[in-house]
Amino acid sequence: MPILIALLAPLLWGSTYAVVSLYLVDLPPLWVAVWRALPAGLLLLLLAPRRPPLPWGKLGLLAFCNIGAFFCLLFLAAYRLPGAVAGTLGATLPLTLMALNWLRYGQRPALRWLLLALVGLGGVVLLLNPSAKLDPLGVACALGATVLIGQSSLWMQRWPVTDLLGLTAWQLVLGGAMLVPLAWLLAGPMPLPKPQALPGLAWLVLANTALAYWAWIWAIKRLGSQVMGMLALTNPLVAVSLGTLLVGEVLNLSQWLGIGLILASLLLMKWPLGSPSLKPAKGQP
Repeated sequence: MPILIALLAPLLWGSTYAVVSLYLVDLPPLWVAVWRALPAGLLLLLLAPRRPPLPWGKLGLLAFCNIGAFFCLLFLAAYRLPGAVAGTLGATLPLTLMALNWLRYGQRPALRWLLLALVGLGGVVLLLNPSAKLDPLGVACALGATVLIGQSSLWMQRWPVTDLLGLTAWQLVLGGAMLVPLAWLLAGPMPLPKPQALPGLAWLVLANTALAYWAWIWAIKRLGSQVMGMLALTNPLVAVSLGTLLVGEVLNLSQWLGIGLILASLLLMKWPLGSPSLKPAKGQP
């Protein structure tokens, strides 16, 4: 059951491309980000009102890194890079988490986990078949977004908080509120969604954001960032699969090989025993 809940986040996030392609192509991306975050957080607080589970400083830092700045860098990368390249760079999350754990907390990655992360990343490279044309700023934004979500995941794992629903809700509310002035400045006043966009927005708010972010935070606390970094490799796998089923894309032989490598790296994890419990060192946040 924990693995099933943990898989909800990357699997649901993998549906973003198909949902946007089918329902939301006419909405500015930054306003789509606002619609994803702010209504989802407000809905969670409406269903279960609660006080912030962390001091405002830590909560604001998480909201900025995990929602506000993350979405900004993600959309900037999407504008400057082919989608496949951005997806491949995002698949460096397992390696990013290992590097952050090593540099920030002095925990060297086990060779087995390093090899699994490299195998999974190789599978994603084959699956997405990225273009060779790389924009340096776009690459920096994509990698920066990965570092932000990696660091916020480590904070959420280590900080003592038990109200995970409250942590999810307040992050989304604060992060969504941070995005409003930026979206207004760069994309103009918020456009009213057309009726045909409502199913896509409903999916993004309820499943893709409210449920998926809660599942991610829940799984980070239960299974640890190392396992979740590997499970995040299912995100591009789902994105490509839905693109094939719903958007009419066709997979070639190298992409099928990439799918095989991703699945092999996940099956070899032997979760959850392969993920050591990480405890903050004395005096560290």
